[in-house]
Amino acid sequence: ISGLAGDVADTVIIFVIVLLNAITGFFQEYKAEKAIDALKKMAVTQAQVIRAGIHSVIPSVELVPGDIVLLEAGNTVPADIRLLETYNLNINESSLTGESIPVEKTSNALKKEDLSLGDCTNMAFKGTNVTLGRGTGLVVFTGMHTEIGKIAELLQTEESETPLKRRMTEFSKKLSYIIILICLILFVVGILRGEDTMKMLLLSISLAVAAIPEALPALITIALAKGASRLVKQQALIRKLPAVETLGSVSYICSDKTGTLTMNKMKVSIWKESDEKVLIDGNSPLLLGMSLNHDVKFNNESDLNGEPTETAIVAEAINALGYKQFQEILINYPREAEIPFDSDRKCMTTVHKMNEVFLLITKGAVESLLKILSNNEKHSYINHLNDQWSKEGLRVIAFGYKILDTLPADFDFMNIESDFNFAGLVGLIDPPREEVKEAIMECGLAGIRTVMITGDHPATASAVAREIGLLKKGNKVLSGLALERMDQETFLNEVEEISVYARVAPDQKLRIVKALQSKNHFVSMTGDGVNDAPSLRAANIGVAMGITGTDVSKEAAHMILLDDNFATIVKAVKEGRRIYDNIRKFIKYIMTCNSAEIWTIMLAPLFGMPIPLMPIQILWINLVTDGLPGIALASEKAESDIMNRPPRHADESLFAEGLGFHILWVGILMAGITLVTQAWALQTKSENWQTMVFTVLSLSQLGHALAIRSERTFLYKQGIFTNLPLLSIVFMTFLLQLAVIYLPFMNSLIHTQPLSIKELGLCIGLAAILFHAVEFEKWVKHRLKFRKSAE
Repeated sequence: ISGLAGDVADTVIIFVIVLLNAITGFFQEYKAEKAIDALKKMAVTQAQVIRAGIHSVIPSVELVPGDIVLLEAGNTVPADIRLLETYNLNINESSLTGESIPVEKTSNALKKEDLSLGDCTNMAFKGTNVTLGRGTGLVVFTGMHTEIGKIAELLQTEESETPLKRRMTEFSKKLSYIIILICLILFVVGILRGEDTMKMLLLSISLAVAAIPEALPALITIALAKGASRLVKQQALIRKLPAVETLGSVSYICSDKTGTLTMNKMKVSIWKESDEKVLIDGNSPLLLGMSLNHDVKFNNESDLNGEPTETAIVAEAINALGYKQFQEILINYPREAEIPFDSDRKCMTTVHKMNEVFLLITKGAVESLLKILSNNEKHSYINHLNDQWSKEGLRVIAFGYKILDTLPADFDFMNIESDFNFAGLVGLIDPPREEVKEAIMECGLAGIRTVMITGDHPATASAVAREIGLLKKGNKVLSGLALERMDQETFLNEVEEISVYARVAPDQKLRIVKALQSKNHFVSMTGDGVNDAPSLRAANIGVAMGITGTDVSKEAAHMILLDDNFATIVKAVKEGRRIYDNIRKFIKYIMTCNSAEIWTIMLAPLFGMPIPLMPIQILWINLVTDGLPGIALASEKAESDIMNRPPRHADESLFAEGLGFHILWVGILMAGITLVTQAWALQTKSENWQTMVFTVLSLSQLGHALAIRSERTFLYKQGIFTNLPLLSIVFMTFLLQLAVIYLPFMNSLIHTQPLSIKELGLCIGLAAILFHAVEFEKWVKHRLKFRKSAE
């Protein structure tokens, strides 16, 4: 439009400013997308492989055809695999075939041709989930050559936006319509007042461009992605970006015990064999069980890979027997079959060839073994030992054995797991993490309740809970059995008083989550098993274990703890609160500045003054004072009291706690200061009145950026140099403003005139009023809060 009006200089400078705005916007979006892509790459699933005879864990993207892959319950199948060995292997293929019932797999060759995917029982397909058993297979297809990869080619869609970004995009659209309406009114009023049509059209368009907060959605994505990147460095991997924002709302953390609240470095503290001195081939039944009943992989005596409890038991067996005898036992008693562990039975049974007969060994929770023992007289003895060790904080594992001449044709736990002999008990200790006690205390100050949910014995769980300060006077301990018998109304009445859940089944976790959510709590739930997936998905923030967690639990979770540490959840909550605070800060900054520009342009004609700013000046303010300080505010450090506040409600508006009021009154004040400057300059007949108005508005916005770094703390207490990016941007913008005022070629481009030292000093002084007004608002809020607490 400037070009059509014949104003070449304005045309060029407007084009340059619009181009710079476009480049800035592009890089904001580009940076946000790259950050999200980097997070996605970190969330790649892992695969257990055997390469050159050595067991190792590699990212699934590194698999190639020909690799040997080990599968077990909880794994997501990492490629299309031809199965070589299966042990009660069941795979849920609903994501591929739509069939909800898990498919039992086999390693046998299939004679029929042209089979459907659901009938290919000797294949495991990428993206499906192992629900039971284990197996070994050969990779035949990877990536886009897999069955699910072929489907993925048809589903190349754009990633959905985060809820917060979507809300802000909608808000920006609605605000845009309002601003465009205001600009239309401004244009009509200007024409009615006799202003030049072309000048008013340019002014209205420029004001619309400057006032519409088009950078907000990109800035929010950048803030969330940067926060997620920082969390990775603190061992928390965000799988779903909205989790960064919602972490600040967490009011309950339901945490597993083993590995999360404790070290997950199990050590066998004590073991006791059956009182009957029975030997099997001259060997202790308990030591045979400890040596044979496990899924530990080892490349040498000191390199044991597997579940922490099993590796601790195997290490103790090696220590008791010696590595040579341990290896002989593995060779002399080859495994013929097994019934893998599952969370319902709470035990695992293995079958070993022993000369002409079969040796069956089972291990699991004490109460599970008691159900299948042939001798009921031992129950009181076993329970006594179990209770005694559990009170000392030990995790107790029971072992049993029996010998069969032949195996039943229908080989399942119902036919196998009965009439076992008692072999002995193993007591393991898993000491609490040093940092957990402090983290739980920090949660208490932040208004967040911590609850332990574990499969351990109630006495063991209570001992650990008391040691870390989680179980206090008045708090309750509830067992899974008691929970099962409790009706829903009673449970809802007591759920907020319970601090420890022991012997809990994974499906009961879902009941706990829903009960807390029905009490309007925002729940974070941890889990690592296949059956934890429903509760992780149902929780507001599902947290999977990165070390011990199954692929299924990781897929269902919003966040993965790379170190399985409870203290990392607390760090993540703190980071979530900080990010939300910073999002509010740059919304406050951008919206206040934009409203000030609208008020200034709208009110000047009402007070009988000329339009205060040129279109080019409005665009300049939008370029140098709006976007860059907003990005710098996103990296502001956490406020000192951030973990001393109660959690914010998840449905709380971004404009709550006085943010909307701040935008209104500070915007009006900023416009008022600018209009007073204009009135004074016109009264004194200053030729530089427009440059003074332009300068006061620009510098007021910079002062506002410095003042809103904290909602509660004064800048001098917070420290001017604690956000160097923002300080650098403010200083650079101030220098640019001086360049616009004093460089001749900038005078002609931006339509400014050099100010005298007195005029510049006056502009700085007037702009400083806004900074001090916002600082005074903090003092008023502090006084009101103090008075309210005193009452």
